Amino acid sequence: MTPERAAKVNKVLSKRQNDLSVIIENVTDPHNIAAVMRTCDAVGISELFVLNTKINTHKRFGTRSSSSAQKWMHTQQFTDLEECMAVVKKKYKRIFATHLGESSQTIYEMDFTEPIALVFGNEKRGVSDEIRALCDGNFIIPQVGMISSLNISVACAVTIYEAYRQKEAKGHYDSMKLNAEQKASLFDYWNIKENI
Repeated sequence: MTPERAAKVNKVLSKRQNDLSVIIENVTDPHNIAAVMRTCDAVGISELFVLNTKINTHKRFGTRSSSSAQKWMHTQQFTDLEECMAVVKKKYKRIFATHLGESSQTIYEMDFTEPIALVFGNEKRGVSDEIRALCDGNFIIPQVGMISSLNISVACAVTIYEAYRQKEAKGHYDSMKLNAEQKASLFDYWNIKENI
């Protein structure tokens, strides 16, 4: 690895956010998943949960859409809702699903600076009632047009860039957040020797 590449990897590691993640539920189009990966990587999210309870497990994702982001994203696939949520709840304080309901908060009312995982659902049906029952609440992206929803990858991008804005304002990107074990895990996942 060149010194320039090593410097880039270390800079990326210093910005990784171990307290923000995304869960996508029964998203059928692998290109949507790849686009989510690309945006997650852009804001320093390194862990993505892919839950498939009503569709087959994905064998691969849209490589062109991800622009190789899938190499840098630790993606875990689950076919069991309870198992997935148990893993997520060990790492994140709260879980919120995107859902239009009376008690939903807008993304601008949410606090994204505490450990949080965000759920985005199927392209047609949105998030399931089953997963919403296991979440701490719901959020929406304000809209004033005729269409009341966004493409899943766009909704994710809008939401996690609001999270980025809040976290940057609070200094979350100013210093390394990963501990030694988390760094080692990422190096292993990326297949990089740790002594760079």
